[in-house]
Amino acid sequence: MSDLSLGVVMAAFGAGLAAIMAGIGSIIGIGYPARAAAGVLSEDPGKFGSLFLLVVLPGTQGFYGFVAAFLIIGNIAKVTDLSQGAQLLFAALPIAFTGLLSGIHQGRVCAAGVNLVAKRPKEAMKGVIYAAMVETYAVLGLLVTFFLNNSVKFS
Repeated sequence: MSDLSLGVVMAAFGAGLAAIMAGIGSIIGIGYPARAAAGVLSEDPGKFGSLFLLVVLPGTQGFYGFVAAFLIIGNIAKVTDLSQGAQLLFAALPIAFTGLLSGIHQGRVCAAGVNLVAKRPKEAMKGVIYAAMVETYAVLGLLVTFFLNNSVKFS
């Protein structure tokens, strides 16, 4: 396999890794508050609006991974050697790992927020604020991926 082919494979692998790992973080992360919210809604369906944001918030990491994959895919056609492909693979890693881990942990924080809403519905935004603190690291991972992707020099 030529350096060009290996470079393209590495870049494509990086794009896939960004989307898949961040997506897995969101899938797992949404599961925690969704299960908790279903229990709360069985007792009080009127709390749906207060719980909705807490349930969907861990889904943002999947979107960040998709955006990163899209940016990397946009550069695949420019890859001319193994080094460029490796750089794009490594550019994907920050959002891949921060998306995976922050999605899972944000889901746990959101599940705690659901419990807060169950007992004190007017305090829902406090749960969202705590969850947003975890979100910060996914955003930082996306930014690092963005900057690394844009720093690859193509000939």
